Amino acid sequence: MALADSYFARKFGVTEHDLEAYLGEALSQGGDYADLYFEYVATSAITLDEGIVKSASQGVTMGVGIRVISGERTGYAYSDDLAPERIKQAARTAACIASGPSQVLKHGLMEGEKRNLYPVLTPPTEIGLKTKVDLVKRADAAARKYDERIFQVTATYHDQVKQILVATSDGVVNHDTQPMARLNVSVLARQGNELPQSGYSGGGGRVAFDFFLNEKTPEYFAAESGRQAIAMLDSVEAPAGEMTVVLGPGWPGVLLHEAVGHGLEADFNRKGVSAFSGRVGQKVASELCTVVDDGTMHSRRGSLNLDDEGAPTQRNVLIENGILRGYLQDKLSTRLTGAAGTGSGRREGYQSIPMPRMTNTFMLAGESDPADIIRSVPKGIYCVNFAGGQVDITNGNFVFSASESYLIEDGKIGRPVRGATLIGNGPEALKYISMVGNDLKLDEGVGICGKEGQSVPVGVGIPTVKIDRMTVGGTA
Repeated sequence: MALADSYFARKFGVTEHDLEAYLGEALSQGGDYADLYFEYVATSAITLDEGIVKSASQGVTMGVGIRVISGERTGYAYSDDLAPERIKQAARTAACIASGPSQVLKHGLMEGEKRNLYPVLTPPTEIGLKTKVDLVKRADAAARKYDERIFQVTATYHDQVKQILVATSDGVVNHDTQPMARLNVSVLARQGNELPQSGYSGGGGRVAFDFFLNEKTPEYFAAESGRQAIAMLDSVEAPAGEMTVVLGPGWPGVLLHEAVGHGLEADFNRKGVSAFSGRVGQKVASELCTVVDDGTMHSRRGSLNLDDEGAPTQRNVLIENGILRGYLQDKLSTRLTGAAGTGSGRREGYQSIPMPRMTNTFMLAGESDPADIIRSVPKGIYCVNFAGGQVDITNGNFVFSASESYLIEDGKIGRPVRGATLIGNGPEALKYISMVGNDLKLDEGVGICGKEGQSVPVGVGIPTVKIDRMTVGGTA
């Protein structure tokens, strides 16, 4: 077994015997299942505001979370002290939800599936702080150079390397090293006495620091944030009413993530509170729609070699040609429903209980030329970027704010509009999709998904999509 190669074996001397002892304590009150989640995270972050380094930090967190499942009940305890007695104490605490004869680990621990979706030779946390400061300074200079109307720039850089080890009473142990890096640039631009307009761009993923030197540079993100802000200086008030909406490729996939993806997570459906509950095998979208959640994509922000329950991530087809095929499962849901696992158990950290979550969620490309989609719209709105939104899982109703959008008039993209919101229902919106572009694009690597107080990194994506009917909120 390659446990000796894990970070926790090398740094803390954790052995197979130790793991079996901790699992034994967790099962001492008769639980059905138990797992251990060890975590060690090194981070660094820099914020440059108005040309001045406002903050620079480096830090380390570590701990272990222990879960015991007994029927539908879950006991969870954690410790930020990795001393053996403290871990055993946490295991006994988690075990208190169970009652019955003590259980034992029937088989020895075996190493789980190994793969490397993010082969980073030099972790970004090992790069010197001065080099990272130079990076954000380049972003600041490039944004100010883009246009003289840009008067405020904020550039931030953040990286981390997370070491995890997961051991389960099913007899599986696995470990992973998970890098992450991200660069963001936000700007404000003003023209005359008009209100300022903002632009934002950023990206990264499970990449080395060289990604920002050779692939997506600070100048790239600075130019994109500047483009957005300057474009919106010419904006008019958004129209209101029901109209055709065209979503641009890439980041607008966040609407798919929020309005549809969360409703396909197994815990909501197991409890019967999702708009998609009990609808597997039914038509829930236009036949042009195939929605996938894929945690196996190389170097993507939402990708993982293994999920936070120690299971390998997968490529899961959720909706196929409009037909609902299944839900995203964690171990609790699979144990209670008998469904096959999907490698979707995720948690924010060792202090958090795992739950079914998305990884990289996107709609597959169609056959339409994006230009033909625009030409097919006599009057509507073209949404390129979103600032945020809300969705009610129980009924699928959503409200999203478009940060960059344009009028479509007589099949042509017109002036930018400000203050546009999209109001609709996830399952209903999917039914009104009449054209899907051949230009699938994934986001640049900025997605953060929140659920029940936990945040995890995710990816989103979508091709150009035409939605025949949707309510647009505006002021014009």
